[in-house]
Amino acid sequence: ILKFVEITVNLLVLICVGAAQASVAGFTSVGGLGIGSFNLNSAYSPFEGTELQEVRELDMQITQMRAPCVYGGVAFSLAAAALTLVFLVVGAKPIHRLKMGLLGGECAFNLLAGVGYIVAVGLYLHFVTQVNATEACKRRERLYARRGYTSMNCVVQGGDAAVGLFGVAAACLYFASFVVCILAIRTVRAFQRRMAKAQHSPKSSIRDRSVRNDRPIHRTSERSHNIQALATLV
Repeated sequence: ILKFVEITVNLLVLICVGAAQASVAGFTSVGGLGIGSFNLNSAYSPFEGTELQEVRELDMQITQMRAPCVYGGVAFSLAAAALTLVFLVVGAKPIHRLKMGLLGGECAFNLLAGVGYIVAVGLYLHFVTQVNATEACKRRERLYARRGYTSMNCVVQGGDAAVGLFGVAAACLYFASFVVCILAIRTVRAFQRRMAKAQHSPKSSIRDRSVRNDRPIHRTSERSHNIQALATLV
């Protein structure tokens, strides 16, 4: 259950990273995906001449400054989701087929993923606030505000806040998986010790031999009884 939820949260982080970039990239930028009241190919645009050129350059500049956040967030969330899926598939085995090396690797991955998500969220919000504090962002905010577009401001957007929220949720899930993985290692070790004791115990070996020897006799008696019943019917 934790693995399925972790994969879902990773995908939500990926979606929020893309949505945050599209919402702040600007209407004249390719990164804005044409979302808004106008774009480069529209018939109507509130900006004209040098003002349009300035807005276009500022949109592109903001998009490039936020590129490390986008590429880093997409790469990290995809890698975490892929590795989680691998451990989910490989670890779906009965307890007697689980290997300690695999469980140890899964525990290490869960711990690193939890710590990595906390660091990644901190770096993401740090870069976002740095971009919002630049003069280019403030100048673009003033240009958009003149035409009544107040959404292009220099504050943390809802998409960026969602990235941070889902990132912290993913970190909590991976820490919970780390605890569950430690408990699984203890369970597998106890099971292996029990199996080893059962194999080396003389009573169990004698009991196993008697059971093996009784099975042919029981099967032979059943066969003879069936033959007698068949002969009676004939």
